[in-house]
Formats: sequence, structure tokens, C-alpha cells
Amino acid sequence: MNTPVRRIAIAVMVMILLLMANLTYVQVVQAGDYRADPRNQRVLLAEYSRKRGQISAARQIVASSVETNDRLRYLRQYTDGPIYAPITGYYSQTYSSSGVERAADSVLNGSDDRLFSRRLSDLITGRDPSGGNVVLTIDPNIQKAAYDQLTRKGYTGSVVALRPQTGEILAMVSTPSYDPNPLASHNSEEQMAAWQSYNAADPPVLVNRAISETYPPGSTFKLIDTAAALSSGRYTPDSQLTAAPSITLTGTNTDLRNFNGNACGTSQTASLRDALQRSCNTAFAQLAGDLGEQAIRQQAEAFGIGKTDLTIPMPVAMSTIGDIPDKAALEQSSIGQRDVALTPLQNAMVVAAIANGGQVMAPHLIKEIQSQELDPVETTQPDRIGPAVTPAVAQTLTDMMVNNENSYQSIGKITGVQIAAKTGTAEHGSDPKNTPPHVWYVAFAPAQNPQVAVAVMVESGGDPNNLAATGGAVAAPIGRAVIGAALGAGR
Repeated sequence: MNTPVRRIAIAVMVMILLLMANLTYVQVVQAGDYRADPRNQRVLLAEYSRKRGQISAARQIVASSVETNDRLRYLRQYTDGPIYAPITGYYSQTYSSSGVERAADSVLNGSDDRLFSRRLSDLITGRDPSGGNVVLTIDPNIQKAAYDQLTRKGYTGSVVALRPQTGEILAMVSTPSYDPNPLASHNSEEQMAAWQSYNAADPPVLVNRAISETYPPGSTFKLIDTAAALSSGRYTPDSQLTAAPSITLTGTNTDLRNFNGNACGTSQTASLRDALQRSCNTAFAQLAGDLGEQAIRQQAEAFGIGKTDLTIPMPVAMSTIGDIPDKAALEQSSIGQRDVALTPLQNAMVVAAIANGGQVMAPHLIKEIQSQELDPVETTQPDRIGPAVTPAVAQTLTDMMVNNENSYQSIGKITGVQIAAKTGTAEHGSDPKNTPPHVWYVAFAPAQNPQVAVAVMVESGGDPNNLAATGGAVAAPIGRAVIGAALGAGR
């Protein structure tokens, strides 16, 4: 072979190698980026040519796909959209997805490995591919009761209801909510208008307050203190603590006062039982100071506070008791203030663990994965995280929480049902003395045979002018109504 021909052959070989390298780069290395690029109409058309699986709660379908005559073959629809939006999220051609739509996307679009046999069958038979289905743990009656309670009064807040023995999430509501249907529209202008409206809303509507926001838990955190005290073996419900209306935080000139500056009873001391019932800040500051930071932190962690990898399957914001550099910080943290911040889900996990004999169960939202024919593919099994307290301590806490509930205002109480509960009122903001507090109610029932545990959180007392808002007056009636729905009261 003469030199010119050899040079041409080498040049051709080099160009072929470069072409193969480019094809490899495009089809392998860059494939994911091109597939995810919103300008890639082929991917969009392929997604919408496949019937996306349904999301259901009990026998009620809350998200489904219907066939259209559009270029995009299927349209996503949401039944009772605002009630379930914090759970289902949205599925939008322009704004991607959220909630279960995102977390369970591989099941809903049919690409999940658990649906491989159906995909193979579709390929062989030429049948149109479709997605699998997701069955939620949500009880529609409880979900609606919680949503109605919050929206009827125009509250910004959240309700979470759990089944203590399994960790099943029976209700998860966040208000104000939004309708995901416009975001799923095939009309880009309708999508954009809804997106801009939702993002401009005040308070925000696209956030799930139950799992994505953390709040100071106020006096509900005193359940952690009490659990630590009882678990230490040094305290009983009759142990005496200070009843002073105020104390000076250790090493400071700052006073810590009880609610309204009231003394914790009529004598100089109060029992741990009475201090929990009256929610005495001074008593619990003294208690935490005596127990020490390690005891409080370890007890909080045993209930799941500080867990960084909690998913339901959506990721859950980490709850924390924050840094505690000194005894004064510990005394403030003991009453659920300073840097203590919990999600409503986490607070529900605390009372659910007490209701479950001290065992913390992993909360979960998906009950079952189904095939395209609605046959079960995988059922979620209860997952025990670990013990927070012993059964004996859990029973003592239950008795003390029953004593609390029986001392609270009677609004919404359920005849014949004994509830175990704790209320909370938490200061927040840059000017906490002139800002309505967040209010809480955590409870379970029936006290001696728990079927449901709830956490209710109402931001800023539900009223920008109500500086005297309390958990007992604002949040407790909501929690009792949710418990009533769970137990079938009135049905």
C-alpha cells in the first residue's frame, strides 16, 4: 500500500473512532441529561402515551389518568385535590412532580423492577404499556375530618394521625392547601397561571407542613422530659419539683416564668404529675437541669428526634433539640423552646410510641404496591425503629396524660372515649411576646387500647390577634374531632 492511501486509511479510521466515541458519549454518558431535558419532546410524548398508575386511599381513587384526544394522550386528574395535595403532590409536564407522584414515580410510570414481568408481557404481546398502582395507608374519613377542621376555621397548620402499632399514616393534612389539577393541565398557560398563583400565596400552599416544616413544640416536649425522668429511676409521678411562678436561668439574669406567671399549685412544691398537668415551666427547667443534657438528648433521640434519613417515602425534615451549650440553654430547651424544632409527624411519633408500649414504629404512607391489574406486588410490613421507653414507663406516661386530658377544657370531648393527651403553646418569631404562639395538641385513644395517635399544630394560634391562644382552646378540639373520626364516633 503506497503512502497516500495509507494516510487516507488512517484518517478514515480515526474519524470512525471519533464518531464512535461521540455516539458513546451522547448515548451513554449524556443520555440521562438529554432524557431529563424539558425540551426533549420525545420523552414527554412517551411519558404521556403511557397510562400512569392510580393512587388510592382505601377504595377511593385520589389520582388517576384519563385518556384524551390531545397530543399528550393521558391527563392526570386528582379527586378532592386540595384534601390530598400534600400527599399526592402534583404531576406536571412543565413543573415536574412532588409528593407521592415523585417518590413513587417508578411504580406509577411502570419502570419499577417489581413490575418487570408486566413490561415483558407488554413487549411480547404489543399491549400498550402502563404504570403500577399505589395504595396509601390514609383513611379517607380521618383525612377529610382533619382537613375540614383546619379549613373551617381558616387555620394555617397541620394534622398527622398514626396507627401506633404499625406506623401507618392514617391522615396527613397541611393547610392552606392547593388544587393540583391545574398544574397537570395540558394547557401551558393554565399551568403557568396556577404555578404563579400558588407560589405567590401567603401563607405558602405548596409546602407540606406535616413533614417539611419544623416548629418549636412548646410544652409537648415535656413528655420527653418526663420520659427521661421516669426512665432514670430517680423520679416517680409523685416526685416533688419547684412550684415557683418564675426562676432565674442558671448563670444569667433572665427569668423563666410559668404561663401567665402563675405558681404551680398552692404550695412551694408540686409533684411531677401535677407539674405535667399544669405544664409548669419552672418545674421542668429544674427537672432538666437535674437530669442533665445527656439524659434529655438521649431520650429525644430514642423517640426518633435527630433522625436524618426518615422517609415515608417522601423525605422528612430532621427534627432537633439543637445545640445546648450550657445549663441555661438546657432549661430553655426543656420547655420546647430555644432551638428545639419538631415536625408535626415527629410529634405524632412521640405519642404513638407511648401508646405502643414504648416502641417507636417507622411511619409509612404506602400500604401496598399493585400491578396494572390491581394485584398486590408488595405490601409494606411494620418496621420497628426501637424502644424509646420501657412498657412500664409508657404505662405511667399514659396515666399521666390521661390526668392531663381530664383537666383540660371539655370542648369536643368524646363521650365514652378516654383520651391521653398533652397540649403545648410555643413562642416564636423575632418579637415572641407580641406574636401569637404556635399551639399544639398531641394525644392517643382509647388510652388503654390505643387505635390512633394524633398531633395537631396550628400556626400563630390561628388568629393574628390572639396573643393568649393555647393548645387546649385551639388545637385540642381539632385533635378530638380527628380521634372521633378514627374511632367512628357518631357514625
